[in-house]
Amino acid sequence: MNDASRMILISIGLALTTVACSALPSIQVYLEWPQLDSAASTPMAPTGERGDEGHAALAQAAVPSPIYLPPTVPPSPTPLPEAVLQQNLAEDQLLIHLYERVSPSVVSIQTTRATRSGFIHPPLPQGIPTPQLPFRESGEGSGFVIDTQGHIVTNHHVIADTSEVLVTFYEGTSVPATIVGSDPDSDLAVIKVNVPSESLRPVVWGDSDRVKVGQRAIAIGNPFGYENTLTVGIISGLSRSLPASTGYRIPEIIQTDTAINPGNSGGPLLNTQGEVIGVNTAIVPNINLFGERSFLGIGFAVPSNMAQRVVPELIAKGSYDHPWLGFWGTDVVPQIAAAMNLPEARGALVIEVVPNSPAANAGLRGGTREIEVLGRPVTIGGDVIIGIDDTAVRRFDDILVYLSRKGTVGRQVTLTIIRDGQTQTLSATLAKRPPQALQRD
Repeated sequence: MNDASRMILISIGLALTTVACSALPSIQVYLEWPQLDSAASTPMAPTGERGDEGHAALAQAAVPSPIYLPPTVPPSPTPLPEAVLQQNLAEDQLLIHLYERVSPSVVSIQTTRATRSGFIHPPLPQGIPTPQLPFRESGEGSGFVIDTQGHIVTNHHVIADTSEVLVTFYEGTSVPATIVGSDPDSDLAVIKVNVPSESLRPVVWGDSDRVKVGQRAIAIGNPFGYENTLTVGIISGLSRSLPASTGYRIPEIIQTDTAINPGNSGGPLLNTQGEVIGVNTAIVPNINLFGERSFLGIGFAVPSNMAQRVVPELIAKGSYDHPWLGFWGTDVVPQIAAAMNLPEARGALVIEVVPNSPAANAGLRGGTREIEVLGRPVTIGGDVIIGIDDTAVRRFDDILVYLSRKGTVGRQVTLTIIRDGQTQTLSATLAKRPPQALQRD
């Protein structure tokens, strides 16, 4: 067999090999042929005529240099352990069942307010009075049914100064509602609808004293008008306080990262048993250039135990009487403790006493001199309250919590104070809180 025949057979074999390799999955074969010089490109001559140099060029041209790349395997997800899958499925079912059970109790609330606009009516003929045209503003919020008599809990700020209230149930039925009572100091309100009792699904109250940071929290409401929306998060913090519209503070507020947006106000905050542990009331908002607010990851709810104290009074008489001592105060921080030679930084410092208040009648004393604490002036030298009845006071909010939980108008309380380095007690009779917090001169 001459060289030409041998080269043809080698080429056929390589071609067949290439075809066979191309049929394999995910394997690519590349053949690199060296560039032949002019001598190798000419018609082949007998071996004896080409010499050793021609034979070497022919051998180099006849042998390819294949490059093999590793096969490409498509990625596949890592399988989860069966226990993890079952746990996720169980949590999904828990939320599904909770939503199906509680959402019929949650309502959407639309309100209308009549306000005076800046519109100026054209002049009318003499003797005809110029009409005052009201401008109607609309608002929205959430609420939840608490009994079969048609009472619904929501926020005070949802229904404040409204002329019309419309309630929409989960299945789409809309009915008008009347305002039964409202309390701006706790931002709670009760409205009532006139519907058959068998169509109402009251919620189950939970115990907010048993709420723990880190536990699951669920909200159902109507953010931005999207009815029957469920969001999930956790309890982020406890014992917060929020300013009320009256200037007082609401104690024991629950903090959550559950998404709460405009329209969620007045809706329930739930535990995983579907019990109401709070009434969603406020957020730390993210405000865009158009003034629109959205959730920033911090929401607040009035605790359910406070709601259970306030709501029955709202139903019974339309308002709630908060007990009041009548003084301005602050926490005793290390700088104040050092300036007043106190043994430790605890208690509520009395800054100023409201004249003719229960605190004034009890003989409580305010401060006498000013110091600067963290760049702000603070009046010190007054009494330091370290206890009220049998409850220790470590900060100012502890007094607010005690009055909220156990205080009633007309009740006598014992204040344990530090005055001039000595511990003593005073007796005070709680009065009804004024409608608006008094401002210091």
